[in-house]
Amino acid sequence: MFIQAWNRSLRWETTPEDFAPFERYDLPVAFTLWHNRLFVIAEVARRYRSKRRVHALVSASRDGAWLDAFFTASGLACVRGSSSKLGREAAGVLIDVLRQGGDIGITPDGPRGPLYDLKAGAVIVTRRGRAAMVLVGIDYSSFWTLRSWDRFIVPKPFSRVRMRSRLVLPEDLEAHRDDVIPWLKAQLHEINPDH
Repeated sequence: MFIQAWNRSLRWETTPEDFAPFERYDLPVAFTLWHNRLFVIAEVARRYRSKRRVHALVSASRDGAWLDAFFTASGLACVRGSSSKLGREAAGVLIDVLRQGGDIGITPDGPRGPLYDLKAGAVIVTRRGRAAMVLVGIDYSSFWTLRSWDRFIVPKPFSRVRMRSRLVLPEDLEAHRDDVIPWLKAQLHEINPDH
C-alpha cells in the first residue's frame, strides 16, 4: 500500500503517441524496459494497460520472493524461473503467456547486469511468442539513485514522471534480424535519458 501511494503521488506526463502502443490489444506485447526503471512498472501497467494483466519474470530464488509479493500486490502476475540465464523453463512459460494472448514484462539487462546490456533472451522470447515489443522509457524530474549494479532509480514523491514508448512490431524485429540487439539497445537509450 505504501508503494502504491508513493506511485500515485507522482505526476505523470505522456503524449498520445507514447500512449498509443499501450492501446494495441490486437496482439500480445512484451513490455521491455531497463532494470533500473522497475520502480514504476506496476503503475505504468495500471495506468496504461489496465485491460490486460502483465506477467513479470521473477527469480525462483529466495531473493525473488519479495519481488513476487510486491508485484502480485501491485496487480502484476509473476512467472518464477531462472531469470539470471532466462532458463528454458522460464522462457517457455513466458512464450506460452504470449501465445495465449497475454502480455509480459522483460528487463533485458536484469537481474544482475551488466547495466544497459540488452541480452538476446528478450528478443528470442518475443519472436517465439509471435508478439510485439513495447519499449518503455521513464525519466524522473527528481529522484534518488541507489548504489546497486543497475544504479536503481527511485522517484521522489510528487515528482514528475515522463513516460515514453515505442512499438516494435514482429515485422520490425524481422527487418532488423542482423542487427536487432544494437538496434533495440539504441532505441531504449533514446527514450531513457541516462541520469
